[in-house]
Amino acid sequence: MLDKNGIAKRIAKEVKDGYYVNLGIGIPTLVANFVRDDIEVEFQSENGVLGMGPFPFEGDEDADIINAGKQTITTLPGASFFDSATSFSMIRGQHVDLTILGAMEVSENGDIANWKIPGKMVKGMGGAMDLVASAENIIVAMMHTNRAGASKLLKSCSLPLTGVACVKKIVTNMAVLEVAQKGFKLLERAPGVSVEDIQNATEGHLIIDGDIPEMKL
Repeated sequence: MLDKNGIAKRIAKEVKDGYYVNLGIGIPTLVANFVRDDIEVEFQSENGVLGMGPFPFEGDEDADIINAGKQTITTLPGASFFDSATSFSMIRGQHVDLTILGAMEVSENGDIANWKIPGKMVKGMGGAMDLVASAENIIVAMMHTNRAGASKLLKSCSLPLTGVACVKKIVTNMAVLEVAQKGFKLLERAPGVSVEDIQNATEGHLIIDGDIPEMKL
């Protein structure tokens, strides 16, 4: 199975030249580390940064330059900083080509739950609801199962929803899946992971069409 960096590395292959990309908190922030050098991409963070680079090396951190998850980041030449109103104008105005989010649960029709666990303290919804309401291309980066081994790819979400029928693609530590009309369509499997493994770890309806290739990272 993939680790968090492996998930981010696979998602980086979805990023195209000229894209404006919003990176959510968690695994998505790692994607900037793996984008190809021969393409130009503008990474946006909802706290007001455009032009994020990879994470800094230890000792090179600047505590004043952070992403929405309060992690220290680097910026690329030409990067800009602005207030949250401007940042969310970019998001709500649909000027972002790709949104990459983490999730606690995703349903087989593309619903996403990633902001609240009843009875537990969490950081809050942040900009996730604006992002899923405004973005046309949403990729979720997540673990396939929770710590108890239960599936996070469900028939329907049990947690409060962040957005309805908005997720297009999911990359987990086990697979790449597309949200289709009748369930999760399996596109690729992680190295060393079988189709049967993925079936056993997926509660929602899994669509398997022909031979499923192994991911190329």
